[in-house]
Amino acid sequence: MKAFRIFFLFLTFAGAGLSMASAQAAPQKITVHLDPAKTNIRWTLKSTFHNVHGTFALKGGLITIDPATGEAQGEVIVETETGQSGNKGRDAKMQKEVLESVKYPEAIFHPEKVTGELKSGSLQKVTISGLFTMHGSDHPLTLEMNVDLRDNDARATTHFVIPYVQWGMTYPGSVLMHVSRQVDVDIAAQGSVDGLR
Repeated sequence: MKAFRIFFLFLTFAGAGLSMASAQAAPQKITVHLDPAKTNIRWTLKSTFHNVHGTFALKGGLITIDPATGEAQGEVIVETETGQSGNKGRDAKMQKEVLESVKYPEAIFHPEKVTGELKSGSLQKVTISGLFTMHGSDHPLTLEMNVDLRDNDARATTHFVIPYVQWGMTYPGSVLMHVSRQVDVDIAAQGSVDGLR
């Protein structure tokens, strides 16, 4: 009986030790907070006579990544009413007829998967795929990112294209002025990162 108790205690402590070792071995999740004040979102719309350049403002962004699986969660939010090109008349038309910002006040990227290793102290390329909710619909979106992580500082740049007409938004061109049916977007983001080893 005494031998059985000793054996039972051995199994109990051994199991606890394995559980603790597994918990310690499990990689800590990486959390990235984007800083709206330090993030620039620029867009370009090509047209017959000249290209139109403008900006959007980031409302906020939080992304959590499991480095073991690459699974990601969170959201990156842009307020559509902040879209502007410096021309009041053109911007009013964009807000009312194209973006319909009163009805659809936010565009949100929901990250789902990160491909590529995130490590501190070097420039690296990663791919983030997820869903982009814009103008009332979800659209698959994959971003090729150039990432620079230094201690707790995170910086990233990316370029992608939004086929806004295909996504259900109104074409703003006319017979005399043709514009592209897609918008080029360039983002230079900055924020903080926690959980890197």
